[in-house]
Amino acid sequence: MAPPLIQLKDIKLTFGGTPLLSGVELSVSTAERVCLIGRNGSGKSTLLKIAAGLVDPDSGSRFVQPGATVRYLPQEPDFTGHETTLSYVEAGLGPGDDHYQARYILEQLGLHGDEDPAHVSGGEARRAALARVLAPSPDILLLDEPTNHLDLTTIEWLEGELASRRSALVIISHDRRFLSNLSRSTAWLDRGQIKQIDRGFSAFESWRDEVLAEEERDQHKLDRKIVNEEHWLRYGVSGRRKRNVKRLGNLYALREQRRDYRGAAGNANLAAAEADKSGKLIIEAKGIGRTYGERKIVDDFSIRVQRGDRIGIVGPNGAGKTTLIEMLTGANPPDSGTIRFGANIEMATLDQHRESLDPKTTLADALTGGGSDNMMVGGKPKHVVSYMKDFLFAQEQMRTPLEVLSGGERGRLMLARALAKPSNLLVLDEPTNDLDLETLDVLEEMLGDYEGTVILISHDRDFLDRVVTSVIAPEGNGRWVEYAGGYTDMLKQRGADLKRDAVKAAAETTKANKGNAASGSTAKRRLTFNEKHALDTLPKTMAKLQAEIAKQQRHLDDPNLYKKDRKKFDTASAALSTAQKELEAAEEKWLELEVLREEIEQA
Repeated sequence: MAPPLIQLKDIKLTFGGTPLLSGVELSVSTAERVCLIGRNGSGKSTLLKIAAGLVDPDSGSRFVQPGATVRYLPQEPDFTGHETTLSYVEAGLGPGDDHYQARYILEQLGLHGDEDPAHVSGGEARRAALARVLAPSPDILLLDEPTNHLDLTTIEWLEGELASRRSALVIISHDRRFLSNLSRSTAWLDRGQIKQIDRGFSAFESWRDEVLAEEERDQHKLDRKIVNEEHWLRYGVSGRRKRNVKRLGNLYALREQRRDYRGAAGNANLAAAEADKSGKLIIEAKGIGRTYGERKIVDDFSIRVQRGDRIGIVGPNGAGKTTLIEMLTGANPPDSGTIRFGANIEMATLDQHRESLDPKTTLADALTGGGSDNMMVGGKPKHVVSYMKDFLFAQEQMRTPLEVLSGGERGRLMLARALAKPSNLLVLDEPTNDLDLETLDVLEEMLGDYEGTVILISHDRDFLDRVVTSVIAPEGNGRWVEYAGGYTDMLKQRGADLKRDAVKAAAETTKANKGNAASGSTAKRRLTFNEKHALDTLPKTMAKLQAEIAKQQRHLDDPNLYKKDRKKFDTASAALSTAQKELEAAEEKWLELEVLREEIEQA
């Protein structure tokens, strides 16, 4: 087995009274791909920070192989001191790294490099942070929720990029499909300790259930053993003092073992407060459209939503998913076309913008509205602490300000607020963000049991496959099409993945038109970074190839070479042929790009 690139031994860390990490061991070797799994609050992010050298444990050791490069992707990147996304990415490069890679990766992720980090969206910030850790091609990549705030096209690009690299990976993610496609071993952080299997995430959930079932059997045996020993203590004490003292000590040890046992955390008790049944028709849209300037967001879209439908809306960021869902639910009327709503509709919504809540507000006030310890759940009063426990919040968190909650806790809070309102139509915008796997399971079950209608936006492919009955996807230029089945079914019917290019080009055109409106100029084609780089480097490449051709030709000019050294003759002949083909291809590419450059300059 290859020596570890990074190794953590007997890591212990305590916050407050309960140990967060107690004797954790983790070892990662060259090209190994580990997914780090655990409940929200189990210490996954803290452990990754310890592995990155950013947090010191109370005890234990951290070893990194000398010369190995480590890059860590945080959940919330810090752009302090950087005026552009490019400068932020370049700051992550090492002394010998290629600075062209910074621009190349940024462009692959849909950024130009001149964005102001203070004004980027959550998705753009995540893409810049990814570019910073990918550009150096490190030996070890520590990724904390790499798919958060990313659209499906970027997630699939990232998946392919990581799969093609030789870097060792440690990934924290709640995206099942992403983990299944990338991981080869699984580290389960549970109650302060790690259990590990040499299989990827696809084998994790069945293995976890077996481990917990065996643990439950062991605890049942322990309870029965304690009962038997206590029965002996009451009725079976003999006159042999030494034996009695030893057995009594064993009983105390069993009781201490039972007392110190930390049971697995329970699951959230998610249940939507359902209103009276709606009519059979929920929404009927005919030929609806919306444009921004010259750009079509939605063009001539029609759909009929029936009671009980589960509809997923997918697409790249900027495609207009939120705009479409706002039109369908009446929050923002269309520019053209008509929308008709059915009878007796009670709608509850989950907004993706969790930051809209005042961070100073307490958890209880965010649920009750303030001024009371009771809240209305399904039209009936319920104590806020009782409702909090349904969503895995402890009573002690009642007065906790929202600013100190984790991403998963904020996600559960938003679900708690949305599900308390009686509804027969649920509209969910990114409901899976930051939720752990166990809560995702419960959410999927709840939506399966919900008798009303569900419309949701999600970038979680596995969640879509498990929940929705049809998928609405963009086809470009404002055209949206509904496909039967889940996300995988949609891909099969389309015969192609979703692409960012069309949306990106439209967005750039819109942006350029806005910028040129005052001067009356129009947007024009620009050379990409790769094209500029090729124009700069191809002449040097061609010169090297010409020198190689001349060198091999000199060898072959010797009329006696074939007789003197047949092996050298064959090698020179092959090298000459290869160099000539590469030179021909390079010259064609350079000529093509030079013509393109002249056309752009003359436009």
